[in-house]
Amino acid sequence: METWIHAHITLLLAWLSLPQNGLSTVFIVSFISATLLPLGSEPAVFGLVSLNPELFWAAITVATLGNTLGGMVSWGMGFGANKAVSHKFHTTTHLRALKWLGSLGPKACLLSWLPVVGDPLCAMAGWLQLPFWPCVAYMAMGKFLRYLCMTAAMLWIFPGLA
Repeated sequence: METWIHAHITLLLAWLSLPQNGLSTVFIVSFISATLLPLGSEPAVFGLVSLNPELFWAAITVATLGNTLGGMVSWGMGFGANKAVSHKFHTTTHLRALKWLGSLGPKACLLSWLPVVGDPLCAMAGWLQLPFWPCVAYMAMGKFLRYLCMTAAMLWIFPGLA
């Protein structure tokens, strides 16, 4: 049974990593992982690049694009939530976090690559109605650097983890 599972998982990963399938898979996983759904996109990027090293820059670019578009959706969700919900429901901790984020402005979206807090950060930027395009630019920078550093590290610094 274990051999069967391993063989099928290997086959699935090989199919997903084909250049004609791999980049679209990376895009979809990166997009979904940037919304409030708990999903990591780095394994998909690393899997594609480790099997197709010539797709390094394409995979980084597609992952950044998908993840940034997902961050834009999160920003929009936060913006819409602000319009739908009364401001009476804020706790003191919530108000402090909003004040801190508001003081940083769109530059706070540079931290959107962080695990756990990055996606809600994009939503909070929308909630605070921080300027959309500057937020998108900072999101894209942070996400690009994350994919670049993590994929390069997995390929060249820690190749034994593959």
